[in-house]
Amino acid sequence: MNRNYTHILFSLFLSFLLLGCATPQKNILETNESQLKLRSIQSRVFDINDKNRLLRTIIATMQDLGFVIDKADETLGSVSGTKRSGYTLRMTVSVRPKGDKQMVVRSNAQYNLITVEDPEIYQEFFSALSKALFLDAQHIE
Repeated sequence: MNRNYTHILFSLFLSFLLLGCATPQKNILETNESQLKLRSIQSRVFDINDKNRLLRTIIATMQDLGFVIDKADETLGSVSGTKRSGYTLRMTVSVRPKGDKQMVVRSNAQYNLITVEDPEIYQEFFSALSKALFLDAQHIE
């Protein structure tokens, strides 16, 4: 009888252990949908194939918007900057090729280590970047 009691307890223990490791699928799918939505807000495709020129324009645009450039890496295609005006906003922008004639620019803004999900911040950056790229293409300073 004592042996049966031990087997039952062991079986219950294993059952609880296995149930504790299960992850609900619903939460995983919701996270992916929200991340896809955020990625679409954070990304734009530009008709340019010169990565160096694009990175220089990104740096100039970020500086025009009040960011202090912390780090720029041409090899990785990334630029990071911080804006301090009553608050600290950190933005990292990455560049990667899309085909032969386009580049994807993705920006990620953080306020107090929390990702900014407000589309307005990204729209402001991409609008300024589009104008800067247009002026650069026209050789207007």
